[in-house]
Amino acid sequence: MTIDPRHPHRIPVGWRLAAAAGIAVLTACNTAPGKDEVEAAKNTVACQLAGERIVIRFDTGEARLLMPGGDRVTLYQISAASGVRYTNGLMELRGKGMELQLVRDGSAATLEGCAQYAPPKP
Repeated sequence: MTIDPRHPHRIPVGWRLAAAAGIAVLTACNTAPGKDEVEAAKNTVACQLAGERIVIRFDTGEARLLMPGGDRVTLYQISAASGVRYTNGLMELRGKGMELQLVRDGSAATLEGCAQYAPPKP
């Protein structure tokens, strides 16, 4: 892109488009969470599993887990005498309120410090 010597004060169109795109990206990064994000956070809890963070989002008939290593696991709701119970045949999440346990390989681990997830502030 070159500057027109007859009009040195004018910014070339390509530069203006690049600047507009940059501003749009920065604006999108600094916006407050949207309605869908706020609603999803209401159904999401963050806990500690063996000293590492696990995030659980509850949805209709399922629980979606974000494991400490970044793996995503979906568990499906099954009937429980009381409280909640979700499984995928290999893993099970059960409990009441914020008192949750994760069962893997027949061994139950209590999830510590479970609290409603708060999305990061912009």
